[in-house]
Amino acid sequence: MATAVVSGKGWVVIPKELRDRYGLSKGKKVHFVDYGGVISLIPAPDDPISFSHGLFAGGPSMTQELLKDRREELAHEERGLPPVG
Repeated sequence: MATAVVSGKGWVVIPKELRDRYGLSKGKKVHFVDYGGVISLIPAPDDPISFSHGLFAGGPSMTQELLKDRREELAHEERGLPPVG
């Protein structure tokens, strides 16, 4: 386990081994995430759009679910029932 010391300005040096492994070079952005007492440092993708492309491939279609819900709501309204939800 690598250990670092927090400076007076809040700076922390990421060990070279980890910088190399995760491609962290000068100017690279990272995210800090607080998991309820655990801080994680996550490398930010250079292009979040390209990185996210296909992330949900093979999963349920959110569009199809939305259209199904809308059809059900419309049918509900056509029967004169109060709005769902």
